[in-house]
Amino acid sequence: MSQAFTVIVPARLASTRLPFKPLADIHGLPMVVRVAQRSALSNASQVVVAADSIEVVQACQAHGVRAMLTQMDHPSGSDRLAEASALLGLGPLEVVVNVQGDEPLINPELINQVAELLVQRPTASMSTAAHEIHELAEFTNPNVVKVVIDQAQLALYFSRAPIPWWRDGFSKGIQSLPQPAPLRHIGIYAYRVGFLQSFPTLLPAPIETGEALEQLRALWHGHKIAVHITPDMPGPGVDTPEDLERVRALYKP
Repeated sequence: MSQAFTVIVPARLASTRLPFKPLADIHGLPMVVRVAQRSALSNASQVVVAADSIEVVQACQAHGVRAMLTQMDHPSGSDRLAEASALLGLGPLEVVVNVQGDEPLINPELINQVAELLVQRPTASMSTAAHEIHELAEFTNPNVVKVVIDQAQLALYFSRAPIPWWRDGFSKGIQSLPQPAPLRHIGIYAYRVGFLQSFPTLLPAPIETGEALEQLRALWHGHKIAVHITPDMPGPGVDTPEDLERVRALYKP
């Protein structure tokens, strides 16, 4: 069953590692515009940039991308999405996909798949994506978030630690990957709007604070997160000047 959905791209001008990141040039256009253009190749009924500065809004509008100004002091991207969905007048059962503003190589089909999975899982409040890990260095890297799922493809837990762990793993050290292959979380989310607007009111969870993973708040409070397993690794995001150069080299206008 298909359902119309909205893509919202949160864009924050301040960035400690790459100042003015949303406006970084990628082959003649600001990065946030490139993200919106890629998102528009999905089946989304609309793509909207939710910005914290008039400079980003104006840059989007200059290139035909719809954008709205949201509060500057949101503590997280989900808070910004909640405000944007309210400003757009979206109903509680409508679906919003959060595409990060630093993912100019996002696969439009992945956007469709995450949105569709949420429609197929009526008990889930959110959906996201993951792919198999085949490199030991990824499995042990705390910057790579891992997810464990159940038989219905619902998340059991997200962690920066190498999970799942096998019983005798510590006795031998981390020399190989467990089987079946562990899963790397991909930071794209679909939400039902009613849940999205209530999410910022939920108390932060202890596990969320320790892991520094906001999605654990949803699990802590009993909400379900459906996980789409994709065979493809996502394109690199942009956090640093080095990332920007890598994406410029990979991007094909």
